[in-house]
Amino acid sequence: MHTLAMSSAEHTRWVVAIIVGFVVILAVVALLSLLIYLIKRIDRRVVEVRDSLQAAATNTADAALIPQVADGVELVLAEGLQHHLFLGRVLGKVKS
Repeated sequence: MHTLAMSSAEHTRWVVAIIVGFVVILAVVALLSLLIYLIKRIDRRVVEVRDSLQAAATNTADAALIPQVADGVELVLAEGLQHHLFLGRVLGKVKS
């Protein structure tokens, strides 16, 4: 039976190659773990942004009514001014 003997230099190279391989595997595992963590974090924040946008859409759904309300307020103010002028004339505090 013939045995293959490794020289000391070959043995050292194999050990170094195996150690480098383990380091590479650990680095890949660490980077993939970091990637998964960041993806989950991004996913949570996307949900938060979506919810905020939906809330904003709900809050501004009646924004079309703002001009109508403003017109109504102007009418109420104009009516109030008419009453003020009328009462001022009646009481003699406002001249025509």
